[in-house]
Amino acid sequence: MSIIKLNNNGVKNATAFGSITGLGSMTFIKKLTASSSATLSFVDGASSVVLDNTYKEYLFTFKDIHPATNNADLMINFSIDSGSNYNVTKTSTHFRALHNEGGTESSLDYDSSNDMAQGTGDLNILLNIGSGNDQCGAGYLHLFNPSSTTFVKHFIANMNRYDPANFTVNQFTSGYGNTTSAIDAVKFQMDTGNIDAGDICLYGIA
Repeated sequence: MSIIKLNNNGVKNATAFGSITGLGSMTFIKKLTASSSATLSFVDGASSVVLDNTYKEYLFTFKDIHPATNNADLMINFSIDSGSNYNVTKTSTHFRALHNEGGTESSLDYDSSNDMAQGTGDLNILLNIGSGNDQCGAGYLHLFNPSSTTFVKHFIANMNRYDPANFTVNQFTSGYGNTTSAIDAVKFQMDTGNIDAGDICLYGIA
C-alpha cells in the first residue's frame, strides 16, 4: 500500500516510510520524572537539556501527571536568564470540552477566567487534576522557535485530565511569550502542593 504525500509540488508516492524525504524528524532530548517534586524544569545546557537554536520547535509530552493535592492545576512559566527568573510576559487564551462518566453532562466552552493578558505569573495549562489513586493528567505542549531574538514565542497545549468529579476534560491553551529575548528554560509546577508522580519528556523537532 502506497503512502501519498501532498505538498506544494504536487503528489508524491512512496512504498515505505523510509523513502519519504523532506519531513521533519523528532529527537528525544530529556525525560524528567516527578517524585513529590515541587518543580520540574528544563534549562538549556543543564543536565543534557537542549533548548536553543538547534531546533525551531520543541515538544513537551506529559504522561500520568498526578498531583499530591486534589484539584491542583499544572502550570508553566518561561525564563530568559537560564532559570534565574521565570517571569516572561504572556498572553493566552483557553477553551475546553468535557463529558462525565454518567453521560449526563457535557459542554464545549471558552473559559475567559483562565486567560492571561500580559501577565508574568505562572500560566495554567491543566486545571483541577484529581489526586485519587487512578486520577491523572496527560497531553502535550508545542513551543515554537524559543531562541528567536526577533519574534514573540508561540505555544500551543492540548491536555486532558481525570477530574475529581469523574469528568474527562480536554483543555486547549495557546498564546505567546511576549519577548524578543531567547527563552532558554521552562518550568512546570502545581499551583498547590507537589507533582506527586508522572513524566515530562522534551523533544526537538527539525
